Amino acid sequence: MIDMTPRARQAIESAEVIVGYDTYLELIKELVSGKAIIGTGMMQEIDRCQAAVEQAMEGKQVAVISSGDPGIYGMAGLVLELVAKYPETVQPEVSVVPGISAVGAAASILGAPLMHDFAIISLSDLLTPWEVIQKRVEMAVAGDFVIAIYNPKSTRRTSQIATVREIALKHRGPETPVGIVHHASRTKEDMKISTLEQFTNEHIDMFSLVIIGNSQTYVADGKMVTPRGYRL
Repeated sequence: MIDMTPRARQAIESAEVIVGYDTYLELIKELVSGKAIIGTGMMQEIDRCQAAVEQAMEGKQVAVISSGDPGIYGMAGLVLELVAKYPETVQPEVSVVPGISAVGAAASILGAPLMHDFAIISLSDLLTPWEVIQKRVEMAVAGDFVIAIYNPKSTRRTSQIATVREIALKHRGPETPVGIVHHASRTKEDMKISTLEQFTNEHIDMFSLVIIGNSQTYVADGKMVTPRGYRL
């Protein structure tokens, strides 16, 4: 990991038990040597968070690992929901430790694309129907929000990002800047600035975050900028 907050590192180092998605645990393996590890694969979020809660109820100090910020498409909400199922007298104390979100990291790599109002939308339809996601995209585009897209494309989901492009082109010019960041704040980090017309021709996968500019976003010296409105 390139970026990690001191508070997040301290929480990991002080925990007795580390729980997380196997891929994310691999990213912090140097921090968890000698600790008890509970790792699971994709789509086993409930199982691993339940295991974390049970370990905490036994009196152990547990850290549940999420990528980026645990409160932004992470595990914080699920842990809190599971803890709430138990009587207050036995509920373990839960602290949500903020991290560096993928959207914040990606924005810094691209320049300053989030300097005005923006929306964050995940294209994953595992837990949210595609019709709902598409409606949110339509409303965000119509409102001229900058749009940050999580989970833009996978081996199974290949058409949704193209649909987003089609919706956006109804409201924004084809030269609207679009930034694509891969592995934000990780060792394989790279980025590409394209246009609304062309960005789907670039490599996009589940390790990518896409930021579509609003009607005022421009590119200068290789950086995306969305003006806040200051008179210069």
